[in-house]
Amino acid sequence: MSGSAARTATADVVCLGESMVTFLPSQPGRLADVPSFGRGIGGAESNVACALAAAGHRAKWVGRVGADGFGDHLVDAIAGYGVDTSAVRRDPDRPTGVYFRTATDRATDAYEVAYYRAGSAASAMSPHNVPYDDLLTTRVLHLSGITAALSADCLALLHDLTAPRDGRPLVSFDVNHRPGLWREGETGPEVLLALARRSDLVFVGEDEAEEAWGVHGTEAIRAALPEPDVLVVKRGADGVTVFSRSGGGDTVTTVPSLRVDVVAAVGAGDAFAAGFLSATLRDLPVRDRARHGHLMAAAVLTVPGDLTGPPPRAYADRLAALDDEAWGTLRLGPGWTVADGANEEVRVT
Repeated sequence: MSGSAARTATADVVCLGESMVTFLPSQPGRLADVPSFGRGIGGAESNVACALAAAGHRAKWVGRVGADGFGDHLVDAIAGYGVDTSAVRRDPDRPTGVYFRTATDRATDAYEVAYYRAGSAASAMSPHNVPYDDLLTTRVLHLSGITAALSADCLALLHDLTAPRDGRPLVSFDVNHRPGLWREGETGPEVLLALARRSDLVFVGEDEAEEAWGVHGTEAIRAALPEPDVLVVKRGADGVTVFSRSGGGDTVTTVPSLRVDVVAAVGAGDAFAAGFLSATLRDLPVRDRARHGHLMAAAVLTVPGDLTGPPPRAYADRLAALDDEAWGTLRLGPGWTVADGANEEVRVT
């Protein structure tokens, strides 16, 4: 990252994007059959900010919410994790977005989500109404492809923020390909590819790269994205492969996933990004960055919602430092984040 950006940084990470009030089902089943919902918060970028703040970093969320009760709830809830919300803008004319989802794994056909975000306050973000001083005086600026899909103005904002400029912070970009968000006639995959190629650190799932760009396998994905200094390819149960540029070529690091007793398969991607970014801010080795990503994801996978407190840093560091054999036999279950090494939910088998 730029030395000038680091010297003047007012935050470790700034995350820009839409956060919404999410309604979580009281029981499994179709949306038509669920009798009641509990209120929570959801949004890829604010999830990352919350996880980073809970892990002890200076995290700021930049977004736009309505001048309504849901907007009040979002700002208060996100600030409750320790996130700086001073740069959030209130829109008197547009509402805060909301959505409802089922308890089912997003990867299954039974998963349902109903978004009520069209015309939301966040969709009105543009290069003309966001606080650039907040976005650029940070060590890391974290963005995602979801924002690009919200509106033409949001897309223009991401194009501008990923453009080369003096003192630009390290730009982290999670592809987050969501075909249902793109408007008819738009070429979402091409837009996401262009934004990823202008970023410094990119997170992309092997499955979404195949769906969006028709490329399969880690080497093919790297060939499609040669520019980022660090490319993290998430491979599900097979772990992650990280391409990190060093000298004239890449160092390739593959880190297996953990075995996790999953409670709810939501929020893991955002948590992984937060763990990886946390370790990047600490300048840890690439292997340990990926392991911290896995550990943060495991924290979320073992609770019902999208967010939870991370394990204490010293404890996570001990787990990330395990040798390959011990890492491969580690198994994490509910309650492990408040454990020490003797907790029964942290098992080496």
